[in-house]
Amino acid sequence: MSRSPMPPPSAPALITGGSSGIGLAMARQIVAAGRPVALIARNEARLVAAVTELKRLRADAHILAIAADVGDAEAVERGIASTVARFGPLGLAIANAGVSRPGLFAEQPLDQHELQMRVNYFGALHLARAAVPALARGGRLVFVSSGAALVGITGYSAYAPSKFALRGLAEVLRVELAARGISVTLALPPDTDTPQLEAERATKPAATRRITRAGGVYSAEVVAATILSAALRGQFMVTNGPALSLLMRVQDLLGPYLRWSQRRAIRIVARAGRTAE
Repeated sequence: MSRSPMPPPSAPALITGGSSGIGLAMARQIVAAGRPVALIARNEARLVAAVTELKRLRADAHILAIAADVGDAEAVERGIASTVARFGPLGLAIANAGVSRPGLFAEQPLDQHELQMRVNYFGALHLARAAVPALARGGRLVFVSSGAALVGITGYSAYAPSKFALRGLAEVLRVELAARGISVTLALPPDTDTPQLEAERATKPAATRRITRAGGVYSAEVVAATILSAALRGQFMVTNGPALSLLMRVQDLLGPYLRWSQRRAIRIVARAGRTAE
């Protein structure tokens, strides 16, 4: 768990994919807590609807809506710059935008693999690259990955690799950003009742439906609350439900030792650099 201080309560949160699903559920909870929030999403109509909903929840809410595609690194950079100019350094930067189009590998076209990697991995990478310099000390960087990043599941040959890649990025940044006082949280949610899950059903193979049914379906509000609570505590990995929780713990048995050895190597190199000077 991170020992970095909590971000100031006035420091804004920025959420990609913030106009619906888990992203909007997090925005509702952030606004209710009185923290400013910026939403990045592609669909302007959904953004307008999201802002209207959030304003109904709290009339004095400070909200910035940014229409941008997370696959466009420069657009994400501009969105973060606008947020910092409006509200100050970020308290939370949440890479939540994602897309899932299940299908069997032998039947799914290559462009589906490219799309899901572009949005799910590179979209999060673009957010992280632009957000790290903009985060206040004690800031939180949050990646919303998936339970599909813990184990390969049939039907997710395009989706799971993008989420596995996101998990790898989070593992590295967890170590590298600790010295900056920035904690990283990797969320691995199960199936969640969102528009994305509804869209998945159009192409989800029968075997995939059968496999994922065992994990149940959680509400976006519950999943959002779990993610935000973990992020503010500085917890690295978080999920919902007993099955994924057990799988997550089994996957992470060697993690503490490996992170300790990396931190030790970083200290040794730093000391050697100071001696050389």
